[in-house]
Amino acid sequence: MSSQYIQRLVRFLLVIAAVIFGSIAIYYTATVTYPFIIAFLLAFFMNPLVNYLEKKAKMPRALAVIVSLIALFAVLAGLVTLLIVEIVSGTQYLAEVVPSHFQTLVVYIEDIVASQIIPLYKDWAALFKNLDASQQDTIMNNIQSVGTKIATTVGQFIQGVLQHIPKLLGWLPNAATVIIFSLLATFFISKDWYRLNGAVQRLLPTRARTSGQAVFLNLKRALFGFVKAQATLISITTVIVLIGLLILRVDYAITIALIIGIVDVLPYLGTGIVFVPWIIYAAMSGDVPFAIGLGVLYVVVLVQRQIMEPKILSSSIGLDPLATLIALFVGFKLLGFLGLIAGPVLLVVIRALHSANVFHDLWRFIKG
Repeated sequence: MSSQYIQRLVRFLLVIAAVIFGSIAIYYTATVTYPFIIAFLLAFFMNPLVNYLEKKAKMPRALAVIVSLIALFAVLAGLVTLLIVEIVSGTQYLAEVVPSHFQTLVVYIEDIVASQIIPLYKDWAALFKNLDASQQDTIMNNIQSVGTKIATTVGQFIQGVLQHIPKLLGWLPNAATVIIFSLLATFFISKDWYRLNGAVQRLLPTRARTSGQAVFLNLKRALFGFVKAQATLISITTVIVLIGLLILRVDYAITIALIIGIVDVLPYLGTGIVFVPWIIYAAMSGDVPFAIGLGVLYVVVLVQRQIMEPKILSSSIGLDPLATLIALFVGFKLLGFLGLIAGPVLLVVIRALHSANVFHDLWRFIKG
């Protein structure tokens, strides 16, 4: 093997090692610096508002940052207050209607027990008595084994829940510390945004600075496009659910549609968290036509989500629909529900690196 190929192999292994160790270093660094990563993201999203207040309202930048933080918390507090009000209102409504529905459900279960379960039990008891002693012992041992497994599983679940309560209580002080440090870091990062940006650019070589700016602009465009795409999908889901609930003449249709639209943010599960228990309850309470209507509405929501998500994501982020669909599927297979977000994000990062000619530069380095 010639020395040229050996050098290329060494440089290729060097690039692979740098990527692996760089990824590991970034991961472990992020585990101890995540409050500042959160602060950077907050400052990044706040920067347009801070710039507007600084230029249009003639505010000092520090004051503009404070006003922006107050506005952000005001919006969050307003959303939380609205959610609490809707929860209280919905709870009062449920307190009025649930007792009657529960009574209907109890009567329905009693009818099933009296008409089907008891005769079936009698038939099984008669068959059991006709078996010989060894067969009866085998059946009883299997029943005891199943009961033991169920009891063990339930006990382990309850034990796990109880063991996580102290961890949750211990996490609260840590969460308060993270919030305080994130807010302070957000203020300082946003106040000195352009000074810090200039300092980072001066530290980087010209070629790295050019590539880094191209990658950052692509990621910025893709990030805002992703947020826009999710907002569009949530809006479509909310409108479809609202129309369906109005057709089914459901009380508080607007509130329920808004809640389902927000829940739709959850990957894969999404609206099923609300629809599936609702459909089961409606069917068991005897309101079969309403359950069928909810089922049809749920199917419509699922189908439109599966059809529209790749198309809207690809158009908003600037990715090919087929590539987006592949990224969604591969991400789901590798990482589960989180992969439905990580897949497109990784595809965006790869596209940004390709647009900035990073892979081309790496290949040139390997070839020497």
